Order: sequence, then structure tokens, then C-alpha cells
Amino acid sequence: MRLLLLVFSLGLLAPSSSTPRPHSAADDRPNILFVIGDDWSWLHVGAYGDAVVQTPNLNQLAERGVLFEHAYVSSPSCTPSRAAVLTGQHFWRLEGGANLYGPLPAKHPTYVDLMENAGYHVGLTRKGWAPGNLGERRRNPAGPRYADFDAFLDARRANAPFAFWFGTSDPHRPYDTGSGAASGIDLDAIAVPAVMPDHADVRSDIADYYVEIQRIDREVGEMLARLETMGELSNTIVVVTSDNGMPFPRAKSSVYDLGVRVPLLIAWPDGAPSGRRVTDFVNLTDLAPTFLDAAGLDIPDVMTGRSLLPMLRSEASGQVEAERDAAFFGKERHVPSQRAPDSGGYPMRAVRTADYLYIRNFRPDRAPAGIADYEAAFIYPSWYGDTDGGPTKHYMIAQQDRDAAHRRLFDLAFSQRPGEELYDLRTDPDQIKNLAGNPDYNRTKRDLHNRLMAELHATGDPRVLGRGDLFDWQAYTGGTPGPPEDDR
Repeated sequence: MRLLLLVFSLGLLAPSSSTPRPHSAADDRPNILFVIGDDWSWLHVGAYGDAVVQTPNLNQLAERGVLFEHAYVSSPSCTPSRAAVLTGQHFWRLEGGANLYGPLPAKHPTYVDLMENAGYHVGLTRKGWAPGNLGERRRNPAGPRYADFDAFLDARRANAPFAFWFGTSDPHRPYDTGSGAASGIDLDAIAVPAVMPDHADVRSDIADYYVEIQRIDREVGEMLARLETMGELSNTIVVVTSDNGMPFPRAKSSVYDLGVRVPLLIAWPDGAPSGRRVTDFVNLTDLAPTFLDAAGLDIPDVMTGRSLLPMLRSEASGQVEAERDAAFFGKERHVPSQRAPDSGGYPMRAVRTADYLYIRNFRPDRAPAGIADYEAAFIYPSWYGDTDGGPTKHYMIAQQDRDAAHRRLFDLAFSQRPGEELYDLRTDPDQIKNLAGNPDYNRTKRDLHNRLMAELHATGDPRVLGRGDLFDWQAYTGGTPGPPEDDR
């Protein structure tokens, strides 16, 4: 096994060096304030059209900057998603870092280290790259830890530009049950996603999720006010996004829009014309090269993301760069999806365009939402562990046989899936009707499959190069959700 892992670790390109470009003694390079939420789908911001959740600071940020309509994570799971942000690489290139709780090998350069080496003051608060095993790294890849933004700024040396990672744990579960209704959120006004039952328990659960998004909004407002008081807001690139979608069934840990499509707001008064909505398809792997580019640093060749700087500096809205017409993403292991002999997850890869979502499920024999049998779930007891525990999950499982409608939604979230899925987003934006078996779509399916495979081969994905089992045999060190009486 050690030999296999060594071969795997040597299978990707070695990182190139990054050389700082000259800068003035006054150092007018832009600051970076990176805010990353934890389990937050793109829909749930006022600026994206949600009339219930209250996000005045984020709405104002969108007005002052650029709102990205089509921003996607590399993987809808905390560890690989955050690793992809830091390294600017597709998650499947990161060995054990492609899995929840996996290590991120030190050979993969991060924008944080490169910017620190070039004179930036770097640091994080709360959740950085996590959860995972640091392995050979001596600190969190997102930087040294500070108590809060104020402590980070107080530690900065004079004239140094900064790159700060604010990793809130909101809106990750668990929630304070009933907090949404208690805060005054109108449960009847909530738009329940079509893949979830429209039930009081679900509406209340979503309202509790909204409470935590509103807390993100308040904290972003506080940091922006601090920068404005310091006179540094205009030369700070402010980015607000999330690591994956909402922690609900058929959302987080799935490659449907509710799992991989996230909010992305970027404001930079000195460098990005304001009030624009961009429809280009971008991935959060594009952020690392963007930060390096803005700092005047070379972008390592191993980064598969592409700098957004030309787009930010443009005055255009809508489609700005014609070639950005698709996003690629996928998943390896969130929690184990089979019992033995390994601890493999549910490997998927997907391509999303304006009109279609195509998904390749490499192991449809496994449990797509985690094993249902708590007692028999190999050595990792779980209960549909790919979906975090909570009222919506519990209701959908308990009521799965109530009627045909409940059964259909249960199957969409938890039951077996075929090897291929294809959704026509022009008629099915909720991605409910799988057309992969419809002969009328054979050509579309073939074209999207070929486009996806071309990207995976070009970027060295072990899953399509005959080495996908090496993801499965990585040790799993995390916990998994149990039944309602033992949900962890």
C-alpha cells in the first residue's frame, strides 16, 4: 500500500516556482479579505434574489463590485473544496486531499505561502483548511491563526499588504432549532427547493439556516467598516463565497447545483468597476491565481484555475470571456459509501454548462448518500452519512413511504443512481428528470461526456487513469452521522 501511495503522490506535475515582481517601497499592492462560509448555496443571498434572508451588507457589496451568477466549487465537501481554493487546482490532483479529512501534501503550493514569501502579512481566523490531517505541514495551509480580524491587523508590520482568511463556521449544522421562527423569519415566505418536501419542519429548518447566513452578513459588515475606518477599503479585494452548498438532502456532498453552486461576490473599489453581474462560469480554483496575479506574482504552472483579474477589471456585464462556458467539478469520499474491503466514497465527476448538467458516477454500485444500515456500515457506523443530520433529513427518511411524492423525493436524495445522469436545465432547472437514457439526448450526452473526459485526462485525474482506487484506500479518520437518536 505504501508503494501505491508513493506512486500516486508522484503522479502529478511538480509545482513551478513563483517569483515576486518588483513593487514600490510604499507597497501599494492590494490587500485580500477572503470570507468563506461553511455550507451555503448560491440562492440564499438577497442580491441573488432571495427575498426572505436579510443580507444588507452583502447586497451592498454586490452593488460595489461584481456578482458572479455561475460560481462553482471544485468539490462539494469541506476538505477538498478548501484545498482546491488554496492550491488553485482541481481537487482530484491533490491525492489524499481529495477526500474529507484527508491530508494536503506540502508539495502543492498555496497562494497563502506564495504571498507570504513575497512580503504579504497572512493569517486566518476560525475555520481554515479543515477538517484534515496536517501531515508534513507545520501549520494550517490557510495561514497562522489569529483570534479575530482585529488581532490580525494589529500584528501587521507597517506598510505590509495583507491576505486574510475569514473562515466562519456558519451556516454549518447543528442549528438552534426554531431560531429562525423566533427571530421573526416568515416561514410561509420561504421558497423550499423542489427536491425537498414543502413541510413545516423543512421550512423551519431552512429558517434556522438563514439565521446563520444573516450572522455572516453582520460580520462581513463589521470587517468592511473596520477597513473603511482605516482608509484601506478601496485597495482591498473583498471576496465572499462558500466551500459547498447547504447541508440538506441532495445538496451538500452532491454535484447538483444545491451542492456545488455557491455565492461569489468580489469588490475592489480601486480595481474593479462596480455594479456588474457576470454570467461566465468560474470555479473557486480561479481565486488563487487571481490573488497572485493581483499581487504581481507569477502563477505556478500546476494551478488549473485561471485568473479572474481581466474580468474584474473589465466594465462588462453578462458573458465577459466567451471561453468560460462550462464548469468542471466532482467528488471522491465525503464519508465511506461501502462496507468492505476499503473505505471508498461515491466518486463522481461532472460538467455544467448553461443548458446541461452531465454527471458520471464511477461506482453506481455504492450508496450515493452513504450507507443506510447503521450497524452494518463497515467500521464507520453511519446513517446516510453524506447528508448532515437535521430535521429535513429526518423527516424525509421517516416519511419516505407516506405517498408517491414523498417517495420520489426520498429516492432523489438517498437511493441508487445510474452510471450517467443528464439534466436539461432549460426545462428542468431543479435537476430532477434524468435524461441520460433518453435516445433524443444521445448526441448531447456523448458530447458532454467527451468534454468532461478530455478535461479529466488533460489534468491528470487518477480516477480516469486507472488509479482511482487510491482515493478509496486513504484512511478515513472522521465521524459520520448516526440515526436521529445518535446524530453526530
